[in-house]
Order: sequence, then structure tokens, then C-alpha cells
Amino acid sequence: MLEKLFEKALWNSRFIVILAVVFGLIGAILLFIVASFDIYDTAKYIFKTYANHEHPEHFHGDIVGGIIGAVDLYLIGVVMLLFAFGLYELFISEIDTAKKSKHDESQLLAIHSLDQLKDKISKVIVMVLVVGFFQKVGHTQYNGALDMLYLALSITAVAVGLYFLSKVGKKY
Repeated sequence: MLEKLFEKALWNSRFIVILAVVFGLIGAILLFIVASFDIYDTAKYIFKTYANHEHPEHFHGDIVGGIIGAVDLYLIGVVMLLFAFGLYELFISEIDTAKKSKHDESQLLAIHSLDQLKDKISKVIVMVLVVGFFQKVGHTQYNGALDMLYLALSITAVAVGLYFLSKVGKKY
């Protein structure tokens, strides 16, 4: 009897994961809100600059940097969503609404193992790093041919990395 009681308590302890799910969703929502405000602020900056017939020196870089920064936050929000959905499906229950959906979108969030969760999250994290890389590249000063060579090599390395990342998990 003690063994059954312990096993039941142990099994029900998995519901502590609800905290990670709820706060993961809250984090995702907050990231989406902040990113949306970043886009809004960038749009205000554009309209204000054009209304005053100005064209600051780093105008395009500021705009691209603002939008890329927002995309970065959106991607991190997606990581949080994948994390929350994955933990819920792995530890609590399958999401019935997603199973009833007739569309293939439900497969995007369907997670059946920790390896699948890790794979999906890692791919989005790599995209966050790529976006961050290009944001940094936009604000870098290039002072010669060697700097341009380093830029070309780094872009090549990112492209090769993305190519191999696209091959992960595919069977040929």
C-alpha cells in the first residue's frame, strides 16, 4: 500500500511542469508585445524622419536594426511557445484541440519526445543567433579588404551551417 501511495505521488509530481508551461506562455506573450512595440517605435521613427524631410546618416541601419531586433524577440517568443507546448504534451497531456484540427499546422507544435522538443527549440535558437549575427553585421565598421574578407567568410560559415541544419532529421 505504501508503494502504491508513493508511486501515485511520484506520478502526480509531473504536474509541477505546469509552472514552466504557464510562465513559458507568459514569457512568449511578453516577448511578442515588446517586439511589436519595437516595430511600432521603428515605424514612428520612419514617419517622423520623413515628415521632417530628414535623412540621418545611419537611417537605413537604424531601421533595419530595429526590425531585426524585433524579429529576434519574436523568434525567442517562438522558442518559449515551443517549450511550453512541448512540456505540456510530454508531461501533462496531448492537446485535444490540436488533435482535432484538420490542418497540418497542428503538426508544427506536436512534440512526442524530448529529442523532438530539443530539435525544434535548437533550430529556432540557431535562427535567433543568425538574426543576431546579421544585426551586429549591420552596425560594424569595415576598414579594409581584410575586414570584408572576414565578413564574406562569416556569411559563408552561416550559410553552410544553415544548410547542414536543414538536413538534420531528414531521411534520404
